[in-house]
Amino acid sequence: MYCKHCGNPLDPAAVVCVKCGAPRGQGANFCQNCAAPSQPGAVVCTTCGAALSQPVQGPQKSKMAAGLLGIFLGAFGVHNFYLGYTGKAVAQLLITVLSLGFLAVVSSIWGLIEGVMILTGSIKTDAKGVPLSD
Repeated sequence: MYCKHCGNPLDPAAVVCVKCGAPRGQGANFCQNCAAPSQPGAVVCTTCGAALSQPVQGPQKSKMAAGLLGIFLGAFGVHNFYLGYTGKAVAQLLITVLSLGFLAVVSSIWGLIEGVMILTGSIKTDAKGVPLSD
């Protein structure tokens, strides 16, 4: 077994890699079966054929719901709250509320653009990296 982050050999009982400190099983740079470097986004190791992708963590959010929230309620950042991007969501909400609605058009255009990007597939994951469902 090898570290998926740095490729260092791992003790079978190890919880973290002694070389880089990465938790066991985390990382995407090397195959944990043969330590061959892996390509970004690869699902299978080209050297040994072992599965590289990790299972999806948590429930998938709806692409349609996020896109429509962005188009219709983008001024309030609802779509970003839904996807877990709370920093962007709070920024959109504060721009709208603190300006007493005078700058709501800015947040609305921002939300409209992000809503269209979500629906067209330019934005494919939520804040945790979980792919959006169709």
